[in-house]
Amino acid sequence: MGALVFNVTTAALMVLMFKGAVALVGEGPLRERATPWAAVGLTALVVLGLVTQLSWSGAMAAFDSDPARSGWWRIVTSVFMQNGGPFGDAWNIATIAVMAALAEWFWGGPLMLGLFAAGILLPTWVDMLVGTSERSTDPRNFAGSSGATYFLAATLAAPLLLRVLRAGVNKATATDALFAVGVPVLGLAMWFAQSNGHGLVAVYGFLLGAVLRLLVRPAAPRPAPAREGAVHTV
Repeated sequence: MGALVFNVTTAALMVLMFKGAVALVGEGPLRERATPWAAVGLTALVVLGLVTQLSWSGAMAAFDSDPARSGWWRIVTSVFMQNGGPFGDAWNIATIAVMAALAEWFWGGPLMLGLFAAGILLPTWVDMLVGTSERSTDPRNFAGSSGATYFLAATLAAPLLLRVLRAGVNKATATDALFAVGVPVLGLAMWFAQSNGHGLVAVYGFLLGAVLRLLVRPAAPRPAPAREGAVHTV
């Protein structure tokens, strides 16, 4: 029962972040948006990692983050290994594909990749700094991309909240406010009630997203290339 509640709350947090990200970026048709090539490349790396696991029995031993094994590269390569079973692996691929695209449309490709890298490194650094090895803030169980994905997704919740605060909370913005505030609130609840690292890395992402939004102008949306023969109206 505990595992079921853990999985349900973890999925609920992602759904909350997805809804908030869509509210931030907009619900325009995908064909009107530029192809998020950085997100496509990032997703391809995750798929490549999974294919490597399936085709090479020694992949996990070579690339996971087992502390019993040495290797400076493991903190990065372990993100592209998966150990969640068929459903968990499919969830990780789907969520990174969707959330990386939404993040790229808002932050731009280079910053999106930088934020994903922060989602890889920051939890490990925090563990080292505060000495929480027995209760790690990193959702990785030796492998898995979900922690970095949840971190990246949460960076979009803070700009949504700042936009609501600038506009003023009213009937038109109340739902967006709930989407945004719900991310750190649910994240902290998951951490304290379940020791669920997905919740805490979402809080990290939310805080970094708030700082960046105050310092950085979001990427200007780029329309998709015009299709040949398309009719445009002014």
